[in-house]
Amino acid sequence: MKIQNVTDDSFRKYGKVLEGYDFTALIREMKHTPVPENVIYVASVEELESLDVARELQNKGYGGLPIEIGYCNGHNRKLNAVEYHRNSEINVAVTDLVLLIGHQQDIAPDFTYDTANIEAYLVPAGTGIEVYATTLHYAPCHVNDTGFQCVVVLPRGTNTDLTFQTETDGEDRLQTAKNKWLIAHEDAKIQGAFNGLKGKNISLDEE
Repeated sequence: MKIQNVTDDSFRKYGKVLEGYDFTALIREMKHTPVPENVIYVASVEELESLDVARELQNKGYGGLPIEIGYCNGHNRKLNAVEYHRNSEINVAVTDLVLLIGHQQDIAPDFTYDTANIEAYLVPAGTGIEVYATTLHYAPCHVNDTGFQCVVVLPRGTNTDLTFQTETDGEDRLQTAKNKWLIAHEDAKIQGAFNGLKGKNISLDEE
């Protein structure tokens, strides 16, 4: 699969590279977070949210809305699923990493999605990006054998456990957490997820 760069013009339909932020302290604090052999996601980390840049991300990035700052770390080379939110997501790459992304508009009326539409983008270490609400995404892929580390900024409460009942049909069946709609590939065997990804479970290890 061709790996493009988030600095390429082609990325502008999915998101944008952030300017005007100093992520030095954020990246330094992230060095204390674990990098397991699988993938770990933590929605909210007090040590990250107490940094000065958190106030900037809240006010400049989300117009003053309450936010959560967490991380997604680990080792991964496959697509496995795609998800979307009702808002943009901000990522800061602590290490080089690759995002596999697509368009929400390409989801079929039956909520299936053809993985042939997925594109790959390198996010160089130290880069912050905004991933638009209409961009399908999931866990990053590692570039180096040491794994990946990625800061994840979202409106507070996103990706936390549902506290209400959802319907079992339509888009509602995709909702697996608050502000999270997910379409999985059957090969990933994600318990309780809607297996609507059609085609190959894309792997960066394949030509």
